[in-house]
Amino acid sequence: MTGKIKVLLVEDNYMNKVLVREILTINKYEVIEARNGIEALGVLARDRPDLILMDMHLPEMDGITATRIIKSNEAYRDIPVLAITAAVSKSDEEELLGKGFDGFISKPVEFKDLLESISTALRGKKPGA
Repeated sequence: MTGKIKVLLVEDNYMNKVLVREILTINKYEVIEARNGIEALGVLARDRPDLILMDMHLPEMDGITATRIIKSNEAYRDIPVLAITAAVSKSDEEELLGKGFDGFISKPVEFKDLLESISTALRGKKPGA
């Protein structure tokens, strides 16, 4: 156990992945990655993260479907899942929360917003808990 917060980043866009990974790494998060919802489910089975950052538009299995599967599984239900999306109107936010997401991060990703959203989602959680 490293004592670091482990974040699963599910993103297929290379530049978005590099940006978010760098922000998280600089801030001492451990980052594991998946390119789509199917890979994300496989990672969960091997390497339980403390938080999931889930892009909405992914190949093979989109973020909404993957999140629905994650939240329907008792073993993973308590892991916060934050949507990463360009759609951020009030109705979009309510729709995402209604689909099982615990919050969202707007694209383009802003350093401060990303860290605040993660901090809020993890409030009171200990690494690996």
